[in-house]
Amino acid sequence: MGVKLFDGAEGRCSWANPADALYVAYHDEEWGVPEYDPRALWEKLVLDGFQAGLAWITILRKRESMRAAFASFDPDIVARFGDEDRARLMADPGIIRSGAKIDAAIRGARIFLDMREAGEDFSAWLWDIAGGAPVQNRWTSISQVPAATPVAEQMAKALKSRGFSFCGPVIVYAFMQAVGMVNDHLTDCFRHPEIESLAHAHA
Repeated sequence: MGVKLFDGAEGRCSWANPADALYVAYHDEEWGVPEYDPRALWEKLVLDGFQAGLAWITILRKRESMRAAFASFDPDIVARFGDEDRARLMADPGIIRSGAKIDAAIRGARIFLDMREAGEDFSAWLWDIAGGAPVQNRWTSISQVPAATPVAEQMAKALKSRGFSFCGPVIVYAFMQAVGMVNDHLTDCFRHPEIESLAHAHA
């Protein structure tokens, strides 16, 4: 996530712009919630890949259009996308029109299916790399939050070895934060204890 700090975010992580309802809702309802559904994890990984070089709010604003363009990020459908679909996507002003990122999404869907057909669950595979359970960090300042970690580097390497792209360590760590593999809400954020409780509930 491209982090920018905002004033007036008392009780909430300082990257969540209080003037932007979309950003606040994402912080308050989604970011850091442990996600175990393989399709949802793949969608988030694709969206984080599309974010490369952009601010996360750009993706949030385009997310519904991207879901429509990519068949709700159903890998069974996206894996069958061909030249006509690619042309359609490149002409769609509602999405990030990057040929390389679109190709990466289609290729990623095919890899996802290959793994599934080989008996590998995408969610279990990722969570195993992450250590099997959410890590409860206790940062008191956003300056303490790392851009990447050794585990993110390991996950990025594993994804790349499978053929995924746009998944360097920084992107992967943003993904890990978003899907609750780590709880990186600051300790004075009201969501930190809520996210911690969700992790314990799943254990």
